[in-house]
Amino acid sequence: MEVQRRWLTLGALLLLAMIVLGGAVRLTESGLSITEWAPILGTLPPLSQADWDRAFALYQASPQFRLVNSTMDLEGFRAIYWPEYLHRLLGRVIGLWFIVPLCWFAWRRMIDRRLLRGLALLIGLGALQGLVGWLMVKSGLSDQPRVSHLRLTAHLGMGLLLFAATFWLSLSLRFTAPLPPHGLRRQAGFTTAAAFFVILSGGLVAGLRAGHAFPTFPLLAGAWIPEGLWAMSWESLFFSGLTVMFQHRVLGILMLLLTYALAFRASRARISSEARWAAYAAALLATVQVGLGIATVLLHVPVLLGALHQGNAALLLGATLVLNRALRYSGTADRISPAPHRRAIGLEASA
Repeated sequence: MEVQRRWLTLGALLLLAMIVLGGAVRLTESGLSITEWAPILGTLPPLSQADWDRAFALYQASPQFRLVNSTMDLEGFRAIYWPEYLHRLLGRVIGLWFIVPLCWFAWRRMIDRRLLRGLALLIGLGALQGLVGWLMVKSGLSDQPRVSHLRLTAHLGMGLLLFAATFWLSLSLRFTAPLPPHGLRRQAGFTTAAAFFVILSGGLVAGLRAGHAFPTFPLLAGAWIPEGLWAMSWESLFFSGLTVMFQHRVLGILMLLLTYALAFRASRARISSEARWAAYAAALLATVQVGLGIATVLLHVPVLLGALHQGNAALLLGATLVLNRALRYSGTADRISPAPHRRAIGLEASA
């Protein structure tokens, strides 16, 4: 099982890289540079001048070129082509990373049925993610020069789900011995769900370009609580850049407080050292996440900071997954330890 665990862990890291690269593609506005969905034939980039001319001609027919980049030449097109090409290529590499070893493990009967079912579901989700990605791109090829922010958020959510599912399967091979119920489980599970939805709210912010529209902090549109937040009623929750940005900021601060509360309880609880350090890591990553978010907004959304903000969010989600698994199962080398401050005086903390 150790080989499978390392394989899945590396797969999760590849998915994390995919999330970061996807953020860079979005920020460089490269996502609409390739206007065809060719899962097999599109593996190779343009190899001749004629191939580049054809790819550029297809892009010139897109709304983004006509309405935004009408003065772009072939060299400028190449600059936005390569990030999107690498993003799609990495998706294909990830697919092979999972499918080829899985076939080998299944043929050699080196994998149990439960894990096999999980991996089959994972590959199905990966194929669905490819379709969702193309539907997102297609939404920007009809009458508007950008993709649908709702489809972009769905694409991000699917990517996070793939990362989380892969990492969870990897953790399931590391933590296998069931532990008795612990009071932190519910709080840890809630924090994981909160992290996922905060990241989705960030997808709406990115899709609506709210970070560009409101480059200030802590005030938003010149006020702590700006007017017109819900001027569109419930639709503002998803379609108003002002409302979406306000929601994301509030949710981000609440997420930070959740991780601090979790880390505080973990520091006093009788849990494994891995669970405790996972709680500490979640609090640290949440702190970094808020700092990255503020810096990204104030500096007018630079590509590097924006991509790091998205990648760090996935790391935060991963830390909460480690905590959840370590609270439910232990590894062979784990043992439950009392809280540090109580162990120092020879007492055990209660669960």
